[in-house]
Amino acid sequence: MEFRRLGRTDLTVSTICLGTMTFGEQNTEAEGHAQLDRAVDFGINFIDTAELYAIPPRKETQGRTEEIIGTWLAGRPDRDKLVIATKVVGRTVNTWFRDDGSPGRLTRRQITEAVEKSLRRLCTDVIDLYQVHWPDREVSQWGTNPTRFKPFTPAADEAPIEETLAVFADLVAAGKIRHVGLSNESPYGTMQWLFGAEKGIGPRVQSIQNAYNLLNRTFETGLAEIAQREDVGLLAYSPLAQGYLTGKYQGGALPKGSRKQLFNRLQRYELPGAAEAVDAYLSVARDFGVHPVAFANAFVIAQPFVTASIIGATSLPQLEENLAAASVTWTEEMQRRVDEIHQLHGNPAP
Repeated sequence: MEFRRLGRTDLTVSTICLGTMTFGEQNTEAEGHAQLDRAVDFGINFIDTAELYAIPPRKETQGRTEEIIGTWLAGRPDRDKLVIATKVVGRTVNTWFRDDGSPGRLTRRQITEAVEKSLRRLCTDVIDLYQVHWPDREVSQWGTNPTRFKPFTPAADEAPIEETLAVFADLVAAGKIRHVGLSNESPYGTMQWLFGAEKGIGPRVQSIQNAYNLLNRTFETGLAEIAQREDVGLLAYSPLAQGYLTGKYQGGALPKGSRKQLFNRLQRYELPGAAEAVDAYLSVARDFGVHPVAFANAFVIAQPFVTASIIGATSLPQLEENLAAASVTWTEEMQRRVDEIHQLHGNPAP
């Protein structure tokens, strides 16, 4: 297992990070614990979750993923060797996150409440990486890196980034969190967080967790240079494009028990041109004799601005397919071939 430095911290994390958003919905507590055990045995030291999870978001399952990780984490002698990352929700109309029923906002009161709840559910004294799941401000598109700009109107009550940063400074000083990261953020937003840290308002952001895969390389347009020059490495989520790059949905297939069949919420990867791009990438993986899952993950890990690829699975066999990426040697020829496909198909699933 390869390890990389997390931002400018003294932490090193495995280039494969275990994502856990299925725990508590598609996976039972026992199944979640089995995945965690296998990941750690394999050499993974990086585990990612969020107060939002399990997915899809529901009041009934909110926080359940952290609880499952917490029952596994409680009393482990190797806690100090693990990097536990979680997230606080950004602006949302959903009211089930806070005790008083307020819509989600990145205010001092709400962040403080969120941190305390996450610490209790995770059965830990400190969160190693605390991430903003998405911005408090209105943005052009979810994920904040669209291929086409969609006009928006800023909300009157947006929490300024500098105010949120000051809250994180107090939480670091109190020993509740160690480091701060972003998610679903834009180049503009990332630089605003960095400017605030340079002014001494709060801690420097160390990572950014955005969607990144063969069907969505929008991160490269404006954020990749920031990631490299400012050491705000990418934690890439959806490296398999929510399963589309495995080939299981190819030709309109709908496997029983798949996320699409259960929840019908994968439209991001069904936009015009996406199916043709999937076919092309699967063909290239076959040409190199590499399993499509390992191929897609290996592409992500090989990019110089990436700190880790966040994998997710609903079974141990699926987990093994993802772990196989660690043994793939990404070559210049592989990169050339996927770049040629990207030139033809672009980013069909931003």
